[in-house]
Amino acid sequence: MNSLKLKIFLLGSLLLVGANSYAQYTRTIEGKVYSKASKGKKEYLESATVGALGVMTGTQTNKDGRFSLSIPDTVTALIVSFVGFKTDTILLKPGADNLNIELHHENTLEEVWIREKVQSTEINMHGPIKVENIGQKELLKAACCNLSESFETTPSIDVSFTDAVTGYKQIKMLGLSGPYTLITRENIPDIRGLAAITGLSFTPGTWIESMQLSKGTGSVVNGYESVAGQINVELRKPFDGERWLFNLYQNTQGRSEANVNYKHKFNDKIGTNLLVHVNSQWLKQDQNKDHFIDEPLGNQFNILNRWIYSGSNGWMVQAGIKYVHADAIGGDWNYKEGMLQVAGNPWGYTSNINRVEDWAKIAKVFSGREGTSIGLQLSNADHSLDAIYGQREYKGTQTSFYANLIFQTYIGNTNNIIKLGASEVVDKYNEQFAGENYNRTEVVPGVFGEYSYSHTDKFNLVAGLRVDDNNIYGLFVTPRLHVRYAPFKKTVIRASIGRAQRTANIFAENMGFMAGNRQFNILNHEQGKAYGLNPEVAWNTGINLTHKFKLGLREAVLTFDYYYTWFQSQVVVDMEYPDFISFYNLSGRSFAHSFQAQFDYELMHNLDLRLAYRYYNVMVTYKDPATGEGVLREKPLVPAHRAFINIGYKTRNTNNWRFDYTIQWISSERTPGITHNHKGISPGGINASPSYIQMNAQISKVLSDVFELYLGGENLTNYMQHDAIIDYANTSAPDFDASMIWGPMMGRSIYAGLRYKIK
Repeated sequence: MNSLKLKIFLLGSLLLVGANSYAQYTRTIEGKVYSKASKGKKEYLESATVGALGVMTGTQTNKDGRFSLSIPDTVTALIVSFVGFKTDTILLKPGADNLNIELHHENTLEEVWIREKVQSTEINMHGPIKVENIGQKELLKAACCNLSESFETTPSIDVSFTDAVTGYKQIKMLGLSGPYTLITRENIPDIRGLAAITGLSFTPGTWIESMQLSKGTGSVVNGYESVAGQINVELRKPFDGERWLFNLYQNTQGRSEANVNYKHKFNDKIGTNLLVHVNSQWLKQDQNKDHFIDEPLGNQFNILNRWIYSGSNGWMVQAGIKYVHADAIGGDWNYKEGMLQVAGNPWGYTSNINRVEDWAKIAKVFSGREGTSIGLQLSNADHSLDAIYGQREYKGTQTSFYANLIFQTYIGNTNNIIKLGASEVVDKYNEQFAGENYNRTEVVPGVFGEYSYSHTDKFNLVAGLRVDDNNIYGLFVTPRLHVRYAPFKKTVIRASIGRAQRTANIFAENMGFMAGNRQFNILNHEQGKAYGLNPEVAWNTGINLTHKFKLGLREAVLTFDYYYTWFQSQVVVDMEYPDFISFYNLSGRSFAHSFQAQFDYELMHNLDLRLAYRYYNVMVTYKDPATGEGVLREKPLVPAHRAFINIGYKTRNTNNWRFDYTIQWISSERTPGITHNHKGISPGGINASPSYIQMNAQISKVLSDVFELYLGGENLTNYMQHDAIIDYANTSAPDFDASMIWGPMMGRSIYAGLRYKIK
């Protein structure tokens, strides 16, 4: 993208700053850009830039001149440009979502190429909410086998193992565990409830087109649950990219994967895509010599089919269905499925998951009033889990229904945008754990309103309020406010404050503790509540600064984030003592401070550098089981410091090489007193893990427009937590525990793969 294109984007943002980057994309514009040769023949332009007027959203045409761009429904025009041609402004008419755009030669200019690289992760400068848009270029820096493995080059997210048996990974944002982050699929809540941990592995990386990451409480339009932030996953669209994509992956630890993406466009209005993923963990390994296999053997099968209809009368309809099956078997090296879990037999772990999701999005853009639309989001999920952890059995089913109706218009002019709507969430849970049944049905209807105000290019805000009524916990109010101020052209300061509420699913969110002999204790529970516990209620406030500047001849981006989360009500997960894990309502303070600084810069042409430092201070009040008094302590298994370096380089030639290297230092983290006699540690003691360094690298070779090979390595330092399973030689002892995980569970892994496209 050249400097002229950048000026056009900035001019567009001055004309229509009321368009919000975080707005839901309810309209997809597609078409072709061409010019006419001397004999009047159309010549389609490759790499022409198509941008939305008023927001920093854009794309480029492919070699056939085709483009597809998802935009907020408030956008009224597109800016189309190409070197050597006159830039054109295309007014968007309601319902006209397929365009043929002709550009005319600029006679007064010689052909001069000016390039500006589109970053793999872009930080929006115009919306009141800071959004990191993680594109496909970023995702291709690592193997990115599934969503839980998509953040290796993103310092805002921590990824760690839940335990030393199951192989599941969990994420942390702002120092808080994954369930505190709202994960959506195209702005529909996706990974929650019984899938809060396991669901991260159900979205393959090849399905992901991009992700939008925002910290703090987000828009009330998307619900009331987000405490730490939101990760929105955009799947590949039927109208974008190649017709076929094949991806094969194999690593040295016995993991094989295959992916097939297919899209078909019936006409300019209707398209579909079919996404298929299979993987198998077939090799038994015991790298830390504890006689337990490092990762369970198993298979997973995922399939998704999605249809999109974009009518000429302002209607747009999407519908999709997804099915996941996953099974696993692990534990002791000699365990075989079906073995009785009695003293003297090998300790075993098995899991069987089936999940079906279907969803629909229906939108109507009104032709009689600019920027006015109505949309309906619908989704349904059925999830079942059957797992065995030694002598423990955990079964669960969840049936969920979600509906969200959104109406958007403006008051006076497009500087004043208002959204009104209503939602309904229904969750039915049936769980059995350790011989006890835990059943409940939550019904939460709600209404919401959100007002967006813009004043020139320097100031805008979003104020939202929603009221929901939980049939178990009653009526609650969720206010949220986001403010943006730009004192200078390339400096943006944002601030936010908001409330969030959620129901903790204490078993599904803490399955790692089942891998051991800890007793599960629910203290002071009350009849009629979920697990007898109160809902979790938190406030989050934050401030961040984004500054873009020239360093030499190249642009650099410097960002600072600070967020403070404090809980009014929380379900405390108390692992302070080795014999039990306790769940109880917070009595005292619980808070999290999060600070992050990040610097992105292109050192030289095609050589990118990312530096980041992050600090957490997470404190929780725990009960002393002897006295019942509260003690404020640092939350265990949360590293306070993390330093991060990512370097990426791409050669200039067409058949290029890409090199990506990431190194990070993770500080020590508090480990609670884990056993009475293990290495002399006393119960309830204050202990710390060692700090360590991890390195990942990948080399990719683009052999042609359709064929690419990649080779990489994870955990190249071969650093492992060798004492991950406590008392592994005596699985019937009270001290047996595989949940005290602070470091990598597996050693060095080398992988290779290929991508093949048919256009």
